[in-house]
Amino acid sequence: MKKIIILFFFTFHFTQGQNFTTVFEKSNDKKTATYHEVIDYYKRLADTYREISLFEVGQTDSGLPLHLILFNYDGKINPEQIKNSKKNTLLINNGIHPGEPDGIDASMMLLRDIVQNKSLKEKYKNIIIAIIPVYNVGGSLNRNNNSRVNQNGPLAYGFRGNARNFDLNRDFIKNDTKNSVAFSKIFHGVDPDIFIDNHVSNGADYQYILTHLLTQHNKLGGKAGEFLHQRFAPELVHELKQKKYDITPYVNVFNRVPEGSFSQFFDSPRYSTGYTTLFNSIGMMVETHMLKPYDLRVKGTYQFMLTALDLLVKNGNEISQIREYAYKEVSSKDKYPILWQIDSSKTYTLQFKGFEGKRITSEITGLDRLKYDRSKPFTRPITYYNYFKPKKEIRIPKAYLIPQGWWKIIQHLKNNHINLSPLQNDSIIEVESYHIADYKTSGKVFEGHYVHYNTQISKTIEKRQFKKGDLLVPTDQKGIRYLMETLEPEATDSFFNWNFFDTVLQRKEGFSPYVFEDLAIEILKNDPELKKNFEAKKRSDKKFSQSWYAQLNYIYTHSKYQEKAYLQYPVYRIIRKN
Repeated sequence: MKKIIILFFFTFHFTQGQNFTTVFEKSNDKKTATYHEVIDYYKRLADTYREISLFEVGQTDSGLPLHLILFNYDGKINPEQIKNSKKNTLLINNGIHPGEPDGIDASMMLLRDIVQNKSLKEKYKNIIIAIIPVYNVGGSLNRNNNSRVNQNGPLAYGFRGNARNFDLNRDFIKNDTKNSVAFSKIFHGVDPDIFIDNHVSNGADYQYILTHLLTQHNKLGGKAGEFLHQRFAPELVHELKQKKYDITPYVNVFNRVPEGSFSQFFDSPRYSTGYTTLFNSIGMMVETHMLKPYDLRVKGTYQFMLTALDLLVKNGNEISQIREYAYKEVSSKDKYPILWQIDSSKTYTLQFKGFEGKRITSEITGLDRLKYDRSKPFTRPITYYNYFKPKKEIRIPKAYLIPQGWWKIIQHLKNNHINLSPLQNDSIIEVESYHIADYKTSGKVFEGHYVHYNTQISKTIEKRQFKKGDLLVPTDQKGIRYLMETLEPEATDSFFNWNFFDTVLQRKEGFSPYVFEDLAIEILKNDPELKKNFEAKKRSDKKFSQSWYAQLNYIYTHSKYQEKAYLQYPVYRIIRKN
């Protein structure tokens, strides 16, 4: 009997501790686990504990799968079963930038500590915890120790770009990578009440280990936005302070001392929390301060996630109800904001803990440079602009109509669980039609695109012929916000602005001036209104009056010979009837 007890003790001790000591802990808090060490760790955890499940969900650009770890108190569960569960859900994303691996190590310890601690398991019995152990697999495999030139540890880490050198935290809407397609599958399967994306950043020096980038509360909107701003965020700050972790909003400055004021970072849908907001999840980025030692950053990330879990236990029922009602809140309104701006009439005062800084002469350039003095910490009030107001609103349509030829757009909608149905017959339908009136294009490449901005449209009501198989997309569904943020061309991260419709910006036909000149005379003769406008433009626009091509082109584009596809936005709106 004594031998059995001793054997049990050693087996229990091995299972409960030594076998699951992380690379971070073994290295005296100096190292982060490699990709293969992380996956091996979770495989062993899932083999040992009935509450842990490990799955491959889709592929990444690296050629390796994306993994998902699930904790469920009641035992093994697969992603398809989550939607039938009444439990709250939390999704944690790690290693989107593998040079910022704090969350990778913190999550390994967090899940281990939960399954090895009976009271913690009981505490989180009504929460399904989902963890993406390493999102940017390709970047994680590209291991080095010098690409994060300002960062204080760990000893080696991954690279920001993925296997195709995409920054995955700009890819949630445009889906250029296999990683983001797999993420969409995970996200919609888990449908998280709370989403956490673990990061590291630095634009200034200050006393905080932890900063948070909560999704912008006005943009989240409705009861969900009010709950995040008035309840969840203050409780999060308070609970972390009780644990001796001061936290401040993401310090949205670069190369200056944070004093006077700064604004909340605006997370448009290209970013993870901007994307998750479209489906009414409470999105949070943890941004630890890269100048702080690695061990403190990992432990701070651990406490942030643990605190978020506790707040989900406390507020889970209310969050579920708010989310269930959220899309109905949006669809019940007449308008939806697609562009935002800071509301300077409303502010919040932070008691900010920073370091004094001054401008000194650089030994390298001989010009001014910023130098912080950590021997001179300060706490002083700073104006924080964390209110935004709509800059542009659109009327919510009853539905969108998308010609079936735009299959890439249709696939994006399907990836995001958007309900759509093909027309059963060729049909003439009255729609609101958009024409691209103006747009600007960035002169620099950004994540594989030359992004458009300041897009403007003109619109008409017309009857158009649609074919059998074209897609009808009703807005009365949970993805209503996603639809408007992607299909309204003026929206910040619309599919138009991300170049998905650039073929309509180029003429496919044209005119030969020596031939068209004679036809233009006939066109003006037969269209007095066009002739009147043409002559007025010549009188008022000197540049126009001196360009023979501009004049002929004006007549061409205002005649029946102008091709119909040019600047015609190929997504149509069925307007609501009052």
